Amino acid sequence: MNTSTHDEVTSFQTGFDLRPDHVVPVRTSEDVVAAVRHAADARLPVTVLATGHGLPGPVEGGVLISTRPMDRVTIDAGARTARVQAGVRWRDVVAAAAPHGLAPLNGSAPGVGAVSYTLGGGLGILAREFGYAADHVRSLDVVTGDGRLRHAPPGSELYWGLLGGGRRLGVVTALEIGLVPVRTLYGGSLSFDGREVGPRALLEAYEEWTRTVPDTLTSSFAAVPYPDLPALPPHLRGRYVVSVRVAYTGTDGDRLLAPLREFGPVLADSLREMPYAESHTIHSDPDFPHSYYGDSAVLGELDVARAGELLERTGPGAGAMVVVQINHLGGALARPAPNAVPYREGRFLVRLLAMGGRQQARAVLDPAFALLAPLTLGRSVNFAFGAGDRTAGLYDAGTDKRLAELESRYDPASLFRRGVSA
Repeated sequence: MNTSTHDEVTSFQTGFDLRPDHVVPVRTSEDVVAAVRHAADARLPVTVLATGHGLPGPVEGGVLISTRPMDRVTIDAGARTARVQAGVRWRDVVAAAAPHGLAPLNGSAPGVGAVSYTLGGGLGILAREFGYAADHVRSLDVVTGDGRLRHAPPGSELYWGLLGGGRRLGVVTALEIGLVPVRTLYGGSLSFDGREVGPRALLEAYEEWTRTVPDTLTSSFAAVPYPDLPALPPHLRGRYVVSVRVAYTGTDGDRLLAPLREFGPVLADSLREMPYAESHTIHSDPDFPHSYYGDSAVLGELDVARAGELLERTGPGAGAMVVVQINHLGGALARPAPNAVPYREGRFLVRLLAMGGRQQARAVLDPAFALLAPLTLGRSVNFAFGAGDRTAGLYDAGTDKRLAELESRYDPASLFRRGVSA
């Protein structure tokens, strides 16, 4: 088995050490088959790494399969599909689809791996209109724990379990995904100075506003205490910025956003009609590797009083820099689909991301999530970044039981017991 330890163990999330016994860069499905069979013969656990955005924890020992060399995207414009290999990043799919007036259901960060994102469900920037990315998968190719390459079409048990179940069942080498006919959208962010407008008041206005918008509008509320650093744009340095991010495929965006524009003095307004290829500017997620820890809570409803207290605990006075994002769910996300993505009845998703050390982060995040516990349905697979238990609450009891049964069938040696990777 050809092994290498070069750049294959570098990760976007730098807070966890990656120290596998073997590192295997793979270029073909046959390479993946060989790596899994070697791990099975040696009784070694397997970790799969594409970009490392969603690492749930450190890696000690075992076999690390790097899918980065598998970076091919093939567009079928007539069928509105893309075939995406395991190491492809969303920016590559967006760029390949755009000339055809099509778009994938990608998330906010263009550098995230398309396959791992989709296996975790995939809550994208147009999610309320089109649903989860997992809902638009046409088929998967996967190497299971017995070292067999299998094709998983809709209706198969592997198709159900892989989509939402993450990498618990094997190494997915390629997806065929559906694309949507979106060439442009209305999007951007509306930002306020949190020390002037009051984050709790804006959150209350935002929650009321979400009850009035159509399913074709996807949005989130964010609160970020920026440090006073020269590298930041002047309007962000040392500020506590609260904002609403929006992606909308309709034509009356300015009318829909008018109530929020009138809320108070606007710090920055980037809302505009844009090509879909510029949609990453809506959130402007960091594109450089760094250390962070975070978790999530899917809520049946948003209790503004509890959420307001959470904002106070995670604001500028917290013991760590914490990014708060509250995603409005519902719409197409609530529709049933033949996959394992859970908690579709949720109305909001709260995501907390803390910078710095893990213990420092947990000291802030654990009490914050405890505030939300009475309203929490569960956690999101895609937003469990090592701040809490690796598996608790990721699925409802029925889904978890069914996934466990599939694991015993397709991974009897528990090669993939480390769970979701990225």
